Amino acid sequence: MSIDAIVKNPQGEADAVVIWLHGLGDSGAGFSEAVPALRLNADHRIKFIFPNAPEQPVTINNGFVMRSWYDIKTMDLDGRADIPTLEQSEQLIIELIEEQIANGISSDRIVLTGFSQGGVLSLYTALRLKHKLAGVVALSCYLATNDLPFEGAQGVNHDTPIFNAHGEQDSVVPFAAGKDAAQRLSAANFDVTWSQYPMEHSVCIEQLSDLGRWLTERLA
Repeated sequence: MSIDAIVKNPQGEADAVVIWLHGLGDSGAGFSEAVPALRLNADHRIKFIFPNAPEQPVTINNGFVMRSWYDIKTMDLDGRADIPTLEQSEQLIIELIEEQIANGISSDRIVLTGFSQGGVLSLYTALRLKHKLAGVVALSCYLATNDLPFEGAQGVNHDTPIFNAHGEQDSVVPFAAGKDAAQRLSAANFDVTWSQYPMEHSVCIEQLSDLGRWLTERLA
């Protein structure tokens, strides 16, 4: 594997993969224990991969080195995602997806999932990807660029279902930014399932349960 990750294998042989990208300063371990909360069938055949972001300086944190999918130079949403470093991580995720395909998993049995920074990367990668995915999950995040939905609408994942969710009390990534992302994706004719929850910048049991049902529908 070209990127360090925690892997959770199903009881039987896997025939689907969920790649789950963490947020700024976290690690793959942060969501690796969330699988039971998805309430999947005991006989599911989904392998979960929780990659660790590379360590790099983050400008808004005084250049402190931490796990980060991209540099953040401003808290303004317009320009918050540094595109050159985002695209470096995008390449890592593309390589990870292609490794799964090489190992016998069809790309349309792969779901790309992300929270916060990981959600930004999930959307950016999926909408630009040349491989058809089973689904995309974007939790508590925003669009890296405003034209991404229209760029993505020309790609192979133009009709790939998107699970988009956000906390109503989020003070890190404003709720309005998450909803705006969903509305822009819907306006570009993406199949968006939007959910909102009375929480801050986090996930909750209800959300994970909803996501588990959505994953089961995509990967049953």
